[in-house]
Amino acid sequence: MTPEEIIAKVKARAKANFRTGLNCAECVMEAVLTHIDTGLPHETLCVMTGFGGGGGLFGDTCGALVGAMAALGAVYGRREVPTDAKAAGEELYGTPGLYRLFNRLPNEFKQRFGSTQCRVLTSQWRKTWHCKEHLQFCRSLTIDAAGLAAEMAFPKDLARWGSLPFGIQHP
Repeated sequence: MTPEEIIAKVKARAKANFRTGLNCAECVMEAVLTHIDTGLPHETLCVMTGFGGGGGLFGDTCGALVGAMAALGAVYGRREVPTDAKAAGEELYGTPGLYRLFNRLPNEFKQRFGSTQCRVLTSQWRKTWHCKEHLQFCRSLTIDAAGLAAEMAFPKDLARWGSLPFGIQHP
C-alpha cells in the first residue's frame, strides 16, 4: 500500500471513530494503531481517554494533537530505558533527533489552525459544547491530526522528519 493510501485510511478511520463516541485523542491513536504497524497492542488506546477536550475538558493542548503526538511516539518512541546518557541526549537533540520530529507536529498544527490550545480553538462553543458546529470543527481537527501523524509515521523515516529545523523554539 502506498503512503497516500495509508494516510487516507487513517483519516477515514479517525472520522469513523468520531461517530462512535471516542474522543479526539482516542480517534487519532486508534486510527494509527489500526493502520500503521507500531508494535503496540490495540489496548494501548486506553491511555488516550483522559486527553479529550484538552485534558479531561481542561482546555489545554488539543486532544487530537496529543493523540497524534502519542501515535508518533508509538512509532518512533523509545522502547527501553537508555543506558548511556550522552547517546540518549543525542537521540533526542541530534540531527536526526526525536525532538526535531515531534516539534514538527505542533508547529504544523498551529500553522493550520492558529493554536494548539483546545480552549482557544473551541472558545466560541464554551456555552454550546455539544452543538453540531463544534462537533464538526473538532472532527475536522481530528481528521487532519490523524493525517499528519500518518504522514510522519508511514513510511517510518526519522532521517527525513528528524532532520528538519526546529519550528518555534521556547526557552
